[in-house]
Amino acid sequence: MTNADLSQQCESAVCIGDRRIAPGRSAYIIAEAGVNHGGSVEAALAMVDVAAAAGADAFKVQVFRAAELATPDAQTAAYQSDAGGSQREMLSRLELDDDALARIQARCEARRIEFLATPFGQDDVRRLVRQRARAIKIASTDIDNTLLLEVAAKTGLPLIVSTGAATRDEIDAAVGRLREWGAAGRLVLLHCVSSYPTPLEAANLRAVAALRETFGVPSGFSDHTLETQTGALAVAAGACMLEKHFTLDRRADGPDHALSLEPEGLREYVSAVRQAERALGSGRLGLSDIERDVRHVARRSIVAARDLAAGAVLREDMLALKRPAGGLPPAKLDALLGRRLRAAVPRDTRLTMDLLE
Repeated sequence: MTNADLSQQCESAVCIGDRRIAPGRSAYIIAEAGVNHGGSVEAALAMVDVAAAAGADAFKVQVFRAAELATPDAQTAAYQSDAGGSQREMLSRLELDDDALARIQARCEARRIEFLATPFGQDDVRRLVRQRARAIKIASTDIDNTLLLEVAAKTGLPLIVSTGAATRDEIDAAVGRLREWGAAGRLVLLHCVSSYPTPLEAANLRAVAALRETFGVPSGFSDHTLETQTGALAVAAGACMLEKHFTLDRRADGPDHALSLEPEGLREYVSAVRQAERALGSGRLGLSDIERDVRHVARRSIVAARDLAAGAVLREDMLALKRPAGGLPPAKLDALLGRRLRAAVPRDTRLTMDLLE
């Protein structure tokens, strides 16, 4: 498919490759490896295979240079305390170089899953452009990073921006800047709760619809809960994109493994989302084909309440409403009163207009 074809197909929607991201469409599921590869490209390649087998739409890693992201004395978060050392020391063990990114992207292409990444610096954005990434994810922590937002916006690529730990004013400001830089028509906002893990009762999934209604862009959920059903709940709340951390082994060393799903959990997560989408349906009002049988046997017709003679003038006590359907419906009852029968009618006969004068 050419760029022109994609452009025409994606009018009025945000597109990543040939996938349209919009309310009412199948949710775009990002399997977030993050740094759970532990800096090993072989582990990352195995994770691509897991994400593809689970049915995810995209596989995502994080791209950074530790020395450019954190000062030597930057401390780890409470949930990262087992990583040991400073934040920079931890991150330095989790970097992926350009060769690793190229190998990961090639594996994604082979497995027919989209390659995505979260850059944490301006040069990281440029690295992703060189890798021909087809969208850029901005982490919640950088929603106020104007330098990063601007260089990302000016790539012309779709932008996925998480809103965790951001105030309403900060979200307003970020969206305003991105609009100024021409990114409004290619922006997806992800509701996110920056607590690792997020308790289910703190997920606040109604914020998904609030983002869409407030800013007029597709919205989704960056899911840090431990449950496998939260994605399905988010889809029911209006999410058209989901992001979920996963790992090969929750017991592995590293900052994010304990809050991530293992392969079977990821498969369950994706399956639950797709089941929710099937249950949600199209939202169209009216009779569906699978209801026709029950409609026929359970709806009522106007019938003779007793044996009626030819010439009888119909009164309400001469008529009854009984199953099945197929005769005149109950709503026609008043229209029959005072009408004369052409012929004798046995009890329980469904009345039709050709029996009346």
